[in-house]
Amino acid sequence: MADAETDAVRQRYARRAPADARYSLRNPAALLAWQERQRATVRLFNDLQLPALSTLRLLEVGCGAGGNLLDALHLGFAPEHLAGIELLAERHAAARRVLPRAVQLWAGDATQVDTGAGTWDIVLQATVFSSLLDDAFQQRLADAMWRAVRPGGGILWYDFTVNNPRNADVRGVPLARVRALFPHARLLQARRLTLAPPLARAAVRLHPGLYTALNALPLLRTHRLAWLAKPE
Repeated sequence: MADAETDAVRQRYARRAPADARYSLRNPAALLAWQERQRATVRLFNDLQLPALSTLRLLEVGCGAGGNLLDALHLGFAPEHLAGIELLAERHAAARRVLPRAVQLWAGDATQVDTGAGTWDIVLQATVFSSLLDDAFQQRLADAMWRAVRPGGGILWYDFTVNNPRNADVRGVPLARVRALFPHARLLQARRLTLAPPLARAAVRLHPGLYTALNALPLLRTHRLAWLAKPE
């Protein structure tokens, strides 16, 4: 079943390839969503009173071409304390090209890679679970992430919560499902953010300021940024 789901994930991402320009930061809607998420992440870290980020170890599951790990470097994480796992060979290669050599990268299925149990302060996933349509595989990945987090650390979660009726390759992950995936976690933060991307793209074509205006309505935000703490 694991091989079947990983093969299906490869196929889903292959179908998305022509639309990747939608997620480029040259796209105003993508840029505004990215900026919003960076601000929310900094607020979350400050609310949690995390120590200096340069002292913390962060692992990203499904690191793609390395964009989130580059963001982590800009926030102050040390390259030698960063690592990522990526299933798709071409994205792993792209991440390796742009990230410092000190950032450790693994290629393969994150449910199978041994990253060291209980050794990471933060394990990050960003819009990975919404691309997994098999419940059992989702749970195996969640279990692998939970094993990797040290007691006192946490899961940093960013994903959308609602289904997209125009895209059968993804499904929303509501908060109840997140809680079920990590039953032993303490959910300390769960913020709604990110204006629904189709709406955001239409809005910024009229005026970039419409993103902020529409995003003031919580019902139009489709993603959650959450922190799931692992008890000490």
